[in-house]
Amino acid sequence: MIIGAPKELQTGEKRVAMTPDSAVQLQKLGFECIVETGAGIESGFADASYKAVGVKIVKTAASLWKQSDIIIKVQAVKQIEEKYLKKGKTIISFFWPAQNKELLERVIASGSNQIAMDMVPRISRAQKMDALSSMANIAGYRAVIEAGNHFGRFFTGQITAAGKVPPAKVLVIGAGVAGLAAIGAAQSLGAVVRSFDVRPEVAEQIESMGAEFLLLEFDEDISGEGGYAKPASPEFIEKEMALFREQAPEIDIVITTALIPGRPAPKLWPEEMVNLMKPGSVIVDLAAEQGGNCELTKPNKVVTTNNGVKIIGYTDFPSRMSAQSSTLYATNIRHMLDDLTPKNDGKININLKDDVIRGALACHNGSSMFPPPAPKVSAIGKQTSIPENKGPTKEELSILEQAAIRKSGQQQLALLIVGGLFMLLIGNYAPASFMQHFIVFALACFVGFQVIWNVSHALHTPLMAVTNAISGIIILGALLQVGSNSFIVTLLASISVLIATINIVGGFMVTKRMLAMFQKS
Repeated sequence: MIIGAPKELQTGEKRVAMTPDSAVQLQKLGFECIVETGAGIESGFADASYKAVGVKIVKTAASLWKQSDIIIKVQAVKQIEEKYLKKGKTIISFFWPAQNKELLERVIASGSNQIAMDMVPRISRAQKMDALSSMANIAGYRAVIEAGNHFGRFFTGQITAAGKVPPAKVLVIGAGVAGLAAIGAAQSLGAVVRSFDVRPEVAEQIESMGAEFLLLEFDEDISGEGGYAKPASPEFIEKEMALFREQAPEIDIVITTALIPGRPAPKLWPEEMVNLMKPGSVIVDLAAEQGGNCELTKPNKVVTTNNGVKIIGYTDFPSRMSAQSSTLYATNIRHMLDDLTPKNDGKININLKDDVIRGALACHNGSSMFPPPAPKVSAIGKQTSIPENKGPTKEELSILEQAAIRKSGQQQLALLIVGGLFMLLIGNYAPASFMQHFIVFALACFVGFQVIWNVSHALHTPLMAVTNAISGIIILGALLQVGSNSFIVTLLASISVLIATINIVGGFMVTKRMLAMFQKS
């Protein structure tokens, strides 16, 4: 089958859905790749770079659509492109079916298949195809760059002969992918970063990046499905505004990222907060496309208020870093096609039983597939409380816990009695020298079982220090046996030293890599 990547028609859109690197990977899946001439120019990918990897360059969009079985795009199909839709053709792009219902109906009527990259379910297996997160990551980073471009001072604090320069104070509202990217970028530039999110479970993520989490003490669960927040109550909003009212006079830069898919952006930074900010302050509104989190935001414009605050309402942050955006988006597309081509034979198989493919499918063979069913595995494990008057009470839970402890103790006592009888039986026949080593071996097995085997798999890596300690004991014991007169004992001791040494070195390497994840480059 042939995959075609046309030039994007939306004004200001610089991204492209296929890069030379992704084309190489798609060809390995058995596909033939074609690109409209000039499609990658704005992203830094010349036609020559595509030709160099075996991609065919097509002069017109009409020719590309006619030749292609699969069309990969960034933006949804435009009206001028709808005439190319036909039965059996598959389009992979951002689509937003909830906001584009009329377009969805027209695509359904054409008999084409539409895979919406914005509908990819947020489950672990689909992370490699999560184009929304890829673009949000870039938007968060770029928001800090845009803020720095309009901010009149350093981000980092300095002490010079000319005087002291205080660090910029940055407030990031919303700690999703974009918010965390903004926190990381602002922190790396030396700013004092604070962040607020209605979901208290993200506090650890914020603080792990060196930012201060602004805790709002209010007994209300705002966490929604798929990692998004749900609309808050008036009481919660009142408390939230009081918190922002305290922060506004101190903050130099505000970056707002709060957005619930399919809904207008919540107004989190009203005109009152803007008026409280210092002259020269900057607001970057990442939700400008859906109306903005700031009351004074104007989409695709930079507004300067009467008190000298600049409000940036760009809606094309990812496109402003088109080379990086195209690379990540093309990779997301390639992973999607990888799942669609299980046999690597260049023929896609739209498997409706696959949670990821079904979740991203907006329409199929003239039938609407929107909205998709809820994924079987939740993207974020959310703790749910036991409803009132349902389930066991605290007293019943305590009784059940004590019963479980007693049962576990009885099982261990039974195992010890059986082990003791087994040792007694062997001791009646085996020599004393054998029993000495055998008891040490049995105790080592018992300790190893208790220390390692009963620990959750998720915690095994932090236990590298414990396993290294056990390996050290093994090495010491083996070294004592290396000088034995028996060749077999010497050989086994040498093998023990080798294996334990590999375990220790591997443990240190894993620990070093883990620590490197939390170090600033």
